[in-house]
Amino acid sequence: QVQLVESGGGLVQAGGSLRLSCAASGRAFSSYAMGWFRQAPGKEREFVAAISWSGSITNYAHSVKGRFTISRDNAKNTVYLQMNSLKPEDTAVYNCAAGTYSTGSYSNYQYWGLGTQVTVSS
Repeated sequence: QVQLVESGGGLVQAGGSLRLSCAASGRAFSSYAMGWFRQAPGKEREFVAAISWSGSITNYAHSVKGRFTISRDNAKNTVYLQMNSLKPEDTAVYNCAAGTYSTGSYSNYQYWGLGTQVTVSS
């Protein structure tokens, strides 16, 4: 079993930056692909970014491409989401997840963190 805990959320002004972290414990973190998803009130959960077990493959939602960067440090059992040029529409609860492949489909992911709130003011 893998446990995931997100941190780094908070309140930031539009145009600002924030870095989210996801710390993993338990079974073989380096063997999992990792993803970030987000969900705003009244909206469905949406894919944000994903990274393969080695870090060699990354995928991004069109809405964040060029602004967000996903990375991982397997030695620290941690995955990161660097968010730049933040917009009010980025406001959501952000969850990290561990799965088999670096895909945008949530069904691929077996383990989920509880989430961290990101609020972007205009």
